[in-house]
Amino acid sequence: MKIPAPDLTKRPPRSPRVRLGGFAILPRMLDKGRAALAGQAGEYHFNCPLDQRFTGFAGIDARQLKKQLATGKGDGEILSWVLAHAKNKASEIEIAAWSAFMDRRAPADMESRQYFSKIQAAAAPKREDIATWFELLDVDVFVTFGGKP
Repeated sequence: MKIPAPDLTKRPPRSPRVRLGGFAILPRMLDKGRAALAGQAGEYHFNCPLDQRFTGFAGIDARQLKKQLATGKGDGEILSWVLAHAKNKASEIEIAAWSAFMDRRAPADMESRQYFSKIQAAAAPKREDIATWFELLDVDVFVTFGGKP
């Protein structure tokens, strides 16, 4: 059964906080890849720097992952493929620790802080509780699709 691609012009990809096999980011990356293949990615980009955090940690090639998505595989099948082809064979504890780190990751240099502040100023200028990249992505998506910060 071929998995339908989400239309990311009408709804956002899953939050980077959502896990698949314990991996943060992966479900969001799959949504963006499927949408890109269907020409429905909108402003979202497959293999963006955030996606590259996942592919780097797992040790997989994003182009090969996209080829697997093109076959219509579901999330479980893609996870099995990732685990089988990952160059970095992380344990469950290592995956959990990496995902927890990604949850808390914040801008670490001046250029990143400026970029972060620019996006936050546009999405939620009065919110002082947004400190991590995942928090920023979640509020940006919320506002982009009609929510009020």
